[in-house]
Amino acid sequence: MSENHRVRARRVLTAALRRRPRELLLFGLWSALEAAPVLVFGRAVAGATDAFLAHRIETALVWLGILAVAAMAGALGAARAYGPLAAIVEPLRDALVRHVVRGAVHESVRTGRPGDGAVARLTQQVEIVRDTFAGLLMIVQGFVFTLFSALIGLLTLMPVTLALVAPPVVAGLALFLGLVSRSITRQRELILAEERIAESATAMAAGLRDITACGSEEAIAASAGRLIDLQAAAARSMARLAAGRTVALAIGGRLPLLLILAAAPWLVRHGATPGVVLGSLTYVLQGLSPALNTIVRGLGGSGLRLAVTLDRVMEAASVAPVTRPVRPAGGELCLRGVSFAYGPDAEPVIDDLSLRVPEGDHLAVVGPSGIGKSTLSLLGAGLLTPALGRVTLGDVPAGEADPDSRVLIPQEAYVFGGTLRENLRYLRPGASDHALDRAAAAVGLGKPAERLGGWDSEVDPATLSAGQRQLIALTRAYLSPARLIILDEATCHLDARSEERAERAFAARPGALIVIAHRMTSARRARRVLVLDGTRAWLGTHEDLLAGCDLYRELHGHWSAPQPAGDASA
Repeated sequence: MSENHRVRARRVLTAALRRRPRELLLFGLWSALEAAPVLVFGRAVAGATDAFLAHRIETALVWLGILAVAAMAGALGAARAYGPLAAIVEPLRDALVRHVVRGAVHESVRTGRPGDGAVARLTQQVEIVRDTFAGLLMIVQGFVFTLFSALIGLLTLMPVTLALVAPPVVAGLALFLGLVSRSITRQRELILAEERIAESATAMAAGLRDITACGSEEAIAASAGRLIDLQAAAARSMARLAAGRTVALAIGGRLPLLLILAAAPWLVRHGATPGVVLGSLTYVLQGLSPALNTIVRGLGGSGLRLAVTLDRVMEAASVAPVTRPVRPAGGELCLRGVSFAYGPDAEPVIDDLSLRVPEGDHLAVVGPSGIGKSTLSLLGAGLLTPALGRVTLGDVPAGEADPDSRVLIPQEAYVFGGTLRENLRYLRPGASDHALDRAAAAVGLGKPAERLGGWDSEVDPATLSAGQRQLIALTRAYLSPARLIILDEATCHLDARSEERAERAFAARPGALIVIAHRMTSARRARRVLVLDGTRAWLGTHEDLLAGCDLYRELHGHWSAPQPAGDASA
């Protein structure tokens, strides 16, 4: 695990614990009650044994009754600990999901490919982290309370036995903890080695004919052999570390038992009864030894699994910006010498573009399909980072600007299950019904909202038309506090009159508006028009561009020409 990922993983786990201090305290209290049987076990065994030897049956039964009550209390503590544990662990899953989704979105936007691996991380790796973290919390909490309960029991039973037990327990724990960090590193090396072998085998199977034709069998076999040797070395290293954990367990869990047995004659000569010796052995056998075995095997198994899996989740999310968002001073968008290409060897989609969109501006962007208009919208929204140049929103780098400062609506509008009110208030949770009414009237959602059943109607995205979804997304954006609105063909499923109404509403709204034009009528309504052709850019008014830009005249003529009957774009 890289140091950066290790620090981020530690912060995520620490935040999960700090986020719920009350639940963490309750979890500790119930775990302490769960350890009650360990605290009284050895003492009850000692008292009952000495009482039976002295033929005090009633006293022995009282001790056994105390042990039974402690066992019931421990069962209650174990049952009640799950509630606070869930309250601690579930927010961790939510935080990890946010990490994965943020990383997947930024990686998908950056590469232009869907983040297929995010599905596996969401459905498998995040669940592994949640489950193992919950299990480790129970193991560590249980170990701590069991250890202290057993040591306190030994102290109250016969203090000198503590001197026989504590040193080997501390030595065993120290040896084990010294192996944990190395085990995490070796476990990651083993997993990566296995992944490289799988990738190599897949590549060899796909290119077997070429390998044979080129006579490269020996070279490929040698390359695969090196990968297998690395995997075998990592596996041997893990085996040695596992043997070291067994030694630590023997020192901490078995050596105290041998020391008490060896010292039994001396203990008896110094006042220990048979019950005291048996009770001391009980504390070791039923308290310390199982607790050490659980912590060693838990951290050595689930702990390694948690560390490596969380590392993979953090590594996948590392493409997303982790800086704290900054609220821009306004909605002015500036691009200075911006270039962007989808890949190091690809031709630039945006090449050395400089553009200023001040507040109050209404800019339309036009050009042939695939020329970079949507890329420009992603750069302006801060979802893409330019290879060269700088994109700022209100003098703040666009990628670091507060998400509330801008809204980008793509062609496929997003609507989620819930009420219509919840959908519209998503970017402005405190919006009143009066604000909803005004926004809907401005954008054109009023009558469609009535047909859907009003603000409290349940929305099923699958039953909505594409135009209805776009109207809901447009109204949501209109309600937001954003000072920059980017519509990337966000009205393509509306008729021309509805499109005009929505664009005029946004143009009259405070802030800046950028429209990736679906129809040339959007360009005629804009204050300024930006024309892209892949190598050059023209900026001006509709009239200026008609007079001085051949591409714009061509586009305008194409869109102005009568469309054949039945054409979907008409």
